[in-house]
Amino acid sequence: MSALQLSDLIRFARHNSPFYRDLYASLPPDTARLTDLPVVDQEDFWAANALPDSRLLTGPLSEATVYKTGGTTGSPKFSVYTRDEWRVFVTAFGQGLVDAGLRPGHRVADLFYAGELYASFLFVLDSLAHAPVDNVRLPIGGAAPPASTLPTLRDLAAQVVAGTPTTLCRLAERVAASGERLDRVELLLFGGEALFADQRRLLATAFPRAEVHSIGYASVDAGLLGRPVPGTDARVHRAFTPYSVVEILDDTTGEPITEPGRPGRVVVTSLFRRLMPIIRYPAGDRAEWTGTGPGHFRLLGRAEEGVRVGPVALHTQDVQDAVAAADTAGLVVGTQLVVRRWDGRDGLVLRLATAPGDAGPAADPGVREALAKAVVAEVESIRPLYPDSVRAGFVHPPAVEWARHRDLAVNPRSGKLIRVLDERPTA
Repeated sequence: MSALQLSDLIRFARHNSPFYRDLYASLPPDTARLTDLPVVDQEDFWAANALPDSRLLTGPLSEATVYKTGGTTGSPKFSVYTRDEWRVFVTAFGQGLVDAGLRPGHRVADLFYAGELYASFLFVLDSLAHAPVDNVRLPIGGAAPPASTLPTLRDLAAQVVAGTPTTLCRLAERVAASGERLDRVELLLFGGEALFADQRRLLATAFPRAEVHSIGYASVDAGLLGRPVPGTDARVHRAFTPYSVVEILDDTTGEPITEPGRPGRVVVTSLFRRLMPIIRYPAGDRAEWTGTGPGHFRLLGRAEEGVRVGPVALHTQDVQDAVAAADTAGLVVGTQLVVRRWDGRDGLVLRLATAPGDAGPAADPGVREALAKAVVAEVESIRPLYPDSVRAGFVHPPAVEWARHRDLAVNPRSGKLIRVLDERPTA
């Protein structure tokens, strides 16, 4: 299956998807430019894609694989791929693995996660199988304990280890504690979350000969986003032309950014997906063009639509709903998600604003403490992976920080509330 021409994709989506038909109802029938189309609202997008009666899909769900994306247990979010679409997806991503450092004959351990409708393990395994160079695939999985993973890596002489930074660091901790090193590993490929300087130091102690590179930039909902670009900055990728179109949009105006060094939010259009069209879909990340090559951009962290804390993906709307459910007295007038990093782990701080003035229940420390506990409990109940990750030592427990509404960070140009503040170091 070849990539669709943009005009054909727009016409097909308008004709066959009730969601896009309604979204584009006011546009001329011959609209064919991306900049003439509205950016998808994620809340509306996922509300329309409630299975089995999806208003987003362009046809019946009769031949496809269903995957779960970073939603909550209360309102799971699903992405679907036909077999042809999946083949295009993994073949294109597999080509990018050569840019990430994959070489002929490499023995590659896949430590991404499988099961429960998650895609990453199968996606990486299939991408390796469709890569343009021969390789030996070792499907270990991220849930395997280090006690069994390490002997497998040694016995099969693994040269490449692929996984999330959290998984790779958990493995490195086990190796470092044993006083050993895995000298045969030449390449560490990470994906799914950012990799920080303190994690690189830990990885170097266990894998002293290994280079560390991004495996590529993709997600099961947005699809293909960026091929790795060889070099020292693992945040730099280039668009998967001709399979997708990446735009970086101004936070205030929504206009496409063309000049290097100006941050904005990433929006993607997939040119090969027909069953579940992805047209001007917010990827949930911020980036900037680098000017170093055609389509080269540098990732700068998560945008407002979502946030990743270690291995845990959270949608901001889900967190807002959790706060609302816990705050039965209506004391909270503003919510901001702050992601910080200390002691080698990510942590989520919920900055909750109360109404001005010192009187009333919100000023009572006991009331605040009870509400904070209720909010944290609600967040953990809708995203069980978070408390699981806390128990595993991957992330800090969620915390609450009280503030006035005036203390919440806003966009300096528009005055709009910034829903997510990523205060983690990016270098």
